[in-house]
Amino acid sequence: MPVHCQVPEVAAVDPKTASCFLPRLARVGAAVLAGAALALAGCGKKSEPMPEVRPVRLLQLSQHAGKTTFEFSGDVRPRVESRLGFRVGGKIAARLVDVGAVVRKGQPLARLDATDLSLAEAGSRAQYEAARTDRDLAASDLKRYNDLFAKGFISAAEQHRRQATFDAAESRLRQAEAALRSQANQTAYAVLLADADGVVTAVDAEVGQVVTPGQPVIRVAQTAEKEVAIGLPEDQVDLLRGIADVTVRTWAEPGRAVPARVREIAAAADPVTRTYATRVSVPNPPADIRLGMTAVVTFVRTGAAPAVRVPLTALLQEQGRNQVWVYDPAAGTVKPVQVTLGEPVGNEIEVRQGLAPGQTIVTAGVHLLKPGQKVRPMQTVGPASAPAAAIPKQG
Repeated sequence: MPVHCQVPEVAAVDPKTASCFLPRLARVGAAVLAGAALALAGCGKKSEPMPEVRPVRLLQLSQHAGKTTFEFSGDVRPRVESRLGFRVGGKIAARLVDVGAVVRKGQPLARLDATDLSLAEAGSRAQYEAARTDRDLAASDLKRYNDLFAKGFISAAEQHRRQATFDAAESRLRQAEAALRSQANQTAYAVLLADADGVVTAVDAEVGQVVTPGQPVIRVAQTAEKEVAIGLPEDQVDLLRGIADVTVRTWAEPGRAVPARVREIAAAADPVTRTYATRVSVPNPPADIRLGMTAVVTFVRTGAAPAVRVPLTALLQEQGRNQVWVYDPAAGTVKPVQVTLGEPVGNEIEVRQGLAPGQTIVTAGVHLLKPGQKVRPMQTVGPASAPAAAIPKQG
């Protein structure tokens, strides 16, 4: 007759009845251990991750012509701007022009009170008249004594004294004449004249003000030759220095290009803008190109060979080397290609070695890619468009 075993509490287990539930407990423990082993085996097995396909923006490279265009904005300024002042001191009695007035060479601009100068000129004229009278008297005496000497009535010594008196009077007359001319010039300097055709750009002194000789009174900008002031970045100074194909266009008439030439480039960079001040001269400028207008200077450089250009966003630096991601359309993957860079052109840069026309490169998200990574183009791949010219702003 089978014996039914009951599992008592652990504390009350009888050694005689323990033999009936130990086999069952062993079977339960084995099942628990097997389940745990299966669970652990299931946790240790990982599924293979799906490869990440990144969306990228692509660009097909095209061959650019050898011409490179650089553009810089600036403003029209006079080639020569004179700060005119009186050559004598005095009180300004009248100002005859205003700012913006167009003046001609020799036109009066301002006038001093010339009372004292006129009196000084009158004194010099009186001295000149006195010296001329003395010279005429000495000349008459010399003529008479020469006749007496010829007849033997006077000695040679007396004739020499009369000749010396005449020579001294002649010298005093020339001295008085020079003093009179100098004083007449001083009186004429009381009127300030324009030394060339131009336009009045500023007035530095007003009526009633006492000025010293040479003190600036009126500024006149000559209009015979104008120029455009621009700033060149330090990496393009040597490149643009020898370019002869230079034109100027104004903002008012962007369709008209006026021939120009680089007149001077500063030897040191501006401490604020860190650019080199450059003056581009415009000989025989049109009359409607006025001072202060906004202008754009265009440099056209003809290269020795065609060039491939890439956007600056396509470049990636790895361990100090420049590289570009090249797209393989057959495999849909990218690979890094080391490149040798040339000159920047606006938002693009020339690539001298490493790339060829027709290749497709990645232009965005280059820092997130890995060699051989699958990518998905975000647009239809086409050739690069013509680069926009750089127009650095003046500081």
